[in-house]
Amino acid sequence: MTQYPEDGLGAPTLDQARRQIARYGIAADPQAVLVAARLMAAGARLGQAGEVHFGRFGLSTGRYRLLADLEDHGGEKSPSQLAAGLGVSRATVTGLVDGLEREGLVARRPSTEDGRGNVVILTARGADKLRDLAPEHYARMQALVGGLTPEERGTFLDLLGRVVAGIDALTAD
Repeated sequence: MTQYPEDGLGAPTLDQARRQIARYGIAADPQAVLVAARLMAAGARLGQAGEVHFGRFGLSTGRYRLLADLEDHGGEKSPSQLAAGLGVSRATVTGLVDGLEREGLVARRPSTEDGRGNVVILTARGADKLRDLAPEHYARMQALVGGLTPEERGTFLDLLGRVVAGIDALTAD
């Protein structure tokens, strides 16, 4: 779809979606297309904002997610477990771990379960980093959805879960 800046997301209006669908002569629900287009535009904008947000703390979104995942799992996981939990490749995890290890936020050590493999551990410095950023991080996260009531947030979570369940429609062969 063409980019339209007037909605602040770079996604079309309902009338524009109708015109585009008619132009191509296809049978599609303009409202469904509009919701998907705006969700994709919001996701891209949210991803950019997340990078700015985590950049304040010297992290990227991926690096933060890896640290938080380690913390949530007792401070230790294998690279393959991290990749699965974060929904990224092993190569991506390796790159993230390399950078975090250089900063002393994580370390690698041989696995006690598999002598051939390594595990990634959250260091005290990494745990301190998470603790130090937590007040501002969670305040900003709350402010992000501050315009929604608790009931609306519950509805949003339900709807978001249902939309996420449909993501395979974009990636399936």
